[in-house]
Amino acid sequence: MFDRITFDPQIMGGRACIRGMRIPVSVIVGQIAHGATFEEILEGYPDLEREDIQQAIEYAAWLTQEEVHLR
Repeated sequence: MFDRITFDPQIMGGRACIRGMRIPVSVIVGQIAHGATFEEILEGYPDLEREDIQQAIEYAAWLTQEEVHLR
């Protein structure tokens, strides 16, 4: 489902990263949240691809799915 998101205890303490690089998903999503464009992120992280950024956003959206049980 998320083939570009990796988890490795030896890289960034096991945090969700992009393709085994030391680029956490949280950094990418945080930049988007603060108004950065894909182009700006790609300039800052030349090893990234557009698909990496898109999947980081999709992964973050997937994480926020929650069920609320009202009493």
